[in-house]
Amino acid sequence: MSGVRQRTLGGGGQHVLDYLKRMQAENPAFFYAIQNDSDHSSGNIFWVDSTARMNYTYFGDTVIFDTSYRTNRYRIPFASFSGLNHHGQPVLFGCALILNESESSFLWLLQTWLHAMSGRHPVSITTDPERHIQVAVAQVLPETRHRFCKWAIFRETQEKLDHLYRSHPTFETEFKKCINESETVDEFESRWESLLQRYYIMDDEWLQSMYNARQQWVPVYMRDTFFGEFAVSEGSESLTLFFDGYVNSSTTIQVLLKQYEKAVVSWHEKELKADYDTTNTMPVLKTPSPMEKQAANLYTRRIFKKFQEELVETLANPATKVDDSGTVATYRVAKFGEDHKAHAVDFNSFEMKASCTCQMFEYSGIICRHVLAVFRAKNVLRLPSQYVLKRWTRNAKSGAVVDEHASELPNNSRESVTVRYNNLRQEAIKYVEEGAKSIHIYNVAMNALQEAAKKVASIKNQGSGATQGSSLANGGSQEMHSTEENQTTAYQSSDEKEKKIRELSAELENTNQRCEVYRANLLAVLRDMEEQKLKLSVKVQSARLSLKE
Repeated sequence: MSGVRQRTLGGGGQHVLDYLKRMQAENPAFFYAIQNDSDHSSGNIFWVDSTARMNYTYFGDTVIFDTSYRTNRYRIPFASFSGLNHHGQPVLFGCALILNESESSFLWLLQTWLHAMSGRHPVSITTDPERHIQVAVAQVLPETRHRFCKWAIFRETQEKLDHLYRSHPTFETEFKKCINESETVDEFESRWESLLQRYYIMDDEWLQSMYNARQQWVPVYMRDTFFGEFAVSEGSESLTLFFDGYVNSSTTIQVLLKQYEKAVVSWHEKELKADYDTTNTMPVLKTPSPMEKQAANLYTRRIFKKFQEELVETLANPATKVDDSGTVATYRVAKFGEDHKAHAVDFNSFEMKASCTCQMFEYSGIICRHVLAVFRAKNVLRLPSQYVLKRWTRNAKSGAVVDEHASELPNNSRESVTVRYNNLRQEAIKYVEEGAKSIHIYNVAMNALQEAAKKVASIKNQGSGATQGSSLANGGSQEMHSTEENQTTAYQSSDEKEKKIRELSAELENTNQRCEVYRANLLAVLRDMEEQKLKLSVKVQSARLSLKE
């Protein structure tokens, strides 16, 4: 699956460089880098804009490194880093032109991308099963779970076993069922062995190599890691990639940059529309559950619909207690008539923590029907906070973004400008989004921004002399250090207050959770009393009828 290829952009290299320079001049947070090249025609190129860098701080837990140009025979070697936003839509984390497909090239690219993302490692990354990419990911992202793109493996399997696909049309369906529908490791192993024997392919080298790598692409082995997909069987095979429909095999380097901008604008508009729909429309609730109403107010519309599906399914998936060892009880949850597909849920009623053998929450970040069925049985009326991932909520982009590596950078570096730019931009966007919701909030936000603008202008005028003095001798800088010490004292005092607030907030949250546990236990006791009362009433009625007879 690997092979080093060297490409060239020819005159298009200068066209790309001019574009990147212009973008960085317009926005200092725009980042680009070129590897080992003098004429800009044969060196690998990477770039990422400020919006993509900001989005990574919110949604950089799972990443797709798309190099499908290699197999789709594109004229230009265009690759991209992307993820999923709070609506489950593709979100861009950077682009690259890979002119040299050597191991060192992929190492450089991943290192450069990670640097542009302030060194934040994702939880998981999905790539093509290419040897040079595997080596690069292992070295640059050693703690990140590396998954091979399932679609790429299905496609290559069809190429390698073309004769089998043509002579046995049912093989493809059975092969995909084996991969997508196996719910346990034992089930997968059994199906795989049966498949090889049925089609007499026990000695096929390609299938053996894919079996050896099964823990990096077969869904049943990946369930314990977050990939942001709503079903284990969904996989990257059905993911919508960021540049689908914008870049193809006939796209030239001159057209690429225009299509890149079109895709960025288009997906931004789709995100804004999804934001508007989430904020301004109310979904139809299907149950009287307070938890459903809570979720409708927390999640974005698409994520809520997935949660709602799971909640409704609890009606057909009763939970039965099978073991109770003190604080942790084990429940068996299965759909009516499908006992062979039962899942086990361990529930700690005091900590309000549950884990299910389906591992849907770990894989997708959305709680499964099995845990919800246990919550229903225990009268847990509200979704515990630990089961609401912020990245799936309406407020996924709220809160200040702290760059942990900002202090490591020199004050006069371009990276320092980037950090300040991104933080200010994020705060400004928050005012814009909130201010547009009503005329009253709009007026408040506008007044606040105008007042801030006056203060910035005033400080800027006062600081013009200080800026000139900063380049003078050491004596001029001593006064600045003194000022910084006074500011540090104030910051420390502020930090202590914030720490106290966080401690009190955590204590309040802990108290609320304990109250929720007590309420749930009390409701369970009351329900048991009602059931006993009903049973007793039935027995009394039966006894009376017997006496009359």
